[in-house]
Amino acid sequence: MKAVILAGGLGTRISEETAVRPKPMVEIGGKPLLWHIMKIYSANGINDFIICLGYKGYLIKEYFANYFLHMSDVTFDMADNTMQVHQNNAENWRVTLVDTGESTMTGGRLKRVRSYLDDKPFCFTYGDGLSDVGIGALVDFHRTHGKMATLTATQPPGRFGALALDGTNIRSFHEKPQGDGAWINGGFFILEPNVIDLIHDDATVWEKEPLEKLARMGELQAYLHEGFWHSMDTLRDKNHLEELWSSGKAPWKTWA
Repeated sequence: MKAVILAGGLGTRISEETAVRPKPMVEIGGKPLLWHIMKIYSANGINDFIICLGYKGYLIKEYFANYFLHMSDVTFDMADNTMQVHQNNAENWRVTLVDTGESTMTGGRLKRVRSYLDDKPFCFTYGDGLSDVGIGALVDFHRTHGKMATLTATQPPGRFGALALDGTNIRSFHEKPQGDGAWINGGFFILEPNVIDLIHDDATVWEKEPLEKLARMGELQAYLHEGFWHSMDTLRDKNHLEELWSSGKAPWKTWA
């Protein structure tokens, strides 16, 4: 099974980082967010990736072109003009990097990589979300219901401290409360190839016409994930994910 990852957006809400690199290349624990997402899939046996590039996509190309340099110790012998790689930490990945246009919308990016897909179901996700969702269970769920699309639904925590008030008297305070109970689109889709027929052109936003039509057709199912999920939209999000990784207890780290 292949996994398509969106990695072409501008990431304007975290411009402190994205002024110089695309959001999926912002680092958590010294590794790009994109690497963490790919490791989530790889831990579940999915190693064939199609990355939709856009804004500063050349930086993602350069990262994979020099993957050995990023992940291994190396010795350069200047006299012989040779390079020796030590402790090879290469992944068992096949990575196809596709320039899908700098201003293309999310649906348009998916449509542009159709020729790199086969006629089998595939994974599809965003380049800015981390989760401990079980990809294997998600795939099994999709195959069981037989619909065109599966969306991972999640309930994000509240972003601000919650107060219980009695007049002006604060009866309780919770720094990290639960959210309002609403289920949201957490990405991590499983899609049948024919969903791409619902995408008109580069201006199509995946989250609007295609998903709305799939829902009206009764072809969109929700996989309810009650575990960890967190997107990286702001510098605060980035710092929170960094803290989780540094603690050695990052929930999304499901690999050895």
